[in-house]
Amino acid sequence: MFRKRNGSFCSCSWERFATIGVIGLGVLLCVISAFAKKKTELWKTLPRPVAEDIWVRPASSVLAQPIWGHANGIRVGLHPMSGPRGLLRVFTPYMGQPDSVLINFIAVEPIAQGEDWRSFSEMEQSKLDKVQGKRFWSANSPEDETPRISHHSPASGVIEKEGTTQTLTVYILVEPFDNGAKVYLRLRFHSERPYEFSVAAFARKDSKPLKHCILTATMGNFARLRELHLKSSVTTSLELWRDFKGDDFTPHAEFSLSDLIRNKKGHALFIAAPNEKNPEEAKYSPDTVYWWKYQGKPSTQYWRCENPQPQLKGLVNGRACFWGGQSPIPGGVSFENFELMEPFKDGAEYWFGITPQPPMEFIKSEME
Repeated sequence: MFRKRNGSFCSCSWERFATIGVIGLGVLLCVISAFAKKKTELWKTLPRPVAEDIWVRPASSVLAQPIWGHANGIRVGLHPMSGPRGLLRVFTPYMGQPDSVLINFIAVEPIAQGEDWRSFSEMEQSKLDKVQGKRFWSANSPEDETPRISHHSPASGVIEKEGTTQTLTVYILVEPFDNGAKVYLRLRFHSERPYEFSVAAFARKDSKPLKHCILTATMGNFARLRELHLKSSVTTSLELWRDFKGDDFTPHAEFSLSDLIRNKKGHALFIAAPNEKNPEEAKYSPDTVYWWKYQGKPSTQYWRCENPQPQLKGLVNGRACFWGGQSPIPGGVSFENFELMEPFKDGAEYWFGITPQPPMEFIKSEME
């Protein structure tokens, strides 16, 4: 989530936190908490998404919850659904969570050519309304760049049919970043893939040239992801950062394309899973905030790149305490940010999925 990560592709150093405002971290957390609470109350007042056949889409009203996806599968939403701005929300009600409880966020983190630092969609201040988090809004096509409020007449998405197969496509427009990156996203749901969706990033013609545009799943601590299933081994967060303590982020661990599982079609898979059979039964410290307490069944999370470049890498970092406090994560350090990174290619498509299949069962299905 909100990040202070180490490594060559740094997240936020304490110096970068200072650019957000010269205030103490405790004050910052109070402001964010109050802001999130206010916005949580707002989304509860909005019309809920409507199920139509196999899809869920925003209600056709002036104000509506901005959520799209499968009626019986994975869904993606925008602010003001719970959580900070500048993030996609991923919902998996089929895993036993209430419709309003998200399982992960996806952030947009472009790196401009000639630079090594990331911009952070949820950390940078909006120049549109002077609050933290770049503004995201939806459209049925990317041509109209006029900023809108995410829950004001959200896009319906475009349904296309080919035989018995359907797709639902919606564009997520993104406020320009401080480093000069101007990007937008395309989300696509496939009727035959209920537990995954694709996300692709595109650069505007007037964008600063990009070295990378990283799409990172940022809240692995909620599901307590600890296992990475690689080509020749299962690597755990407890092995990678055996002695790690404190409330910071670990350095990134990087895995090359040759480390990743390739399925029968040659697609590269980066797979993470919890090491707990019953995550709802975890024992939390008394100071753990309720929203960090996992609800639902254990699931396998993954990224799939169908056309990987040779430079493709899988990256993870971890935390030992839940973000925003000192509450220890039950069972020790777990993965937080979970991502693929390769040289920027306009429109490169990545699939993000959350399946009820255990990791080995999912891998077997990918090989068939």
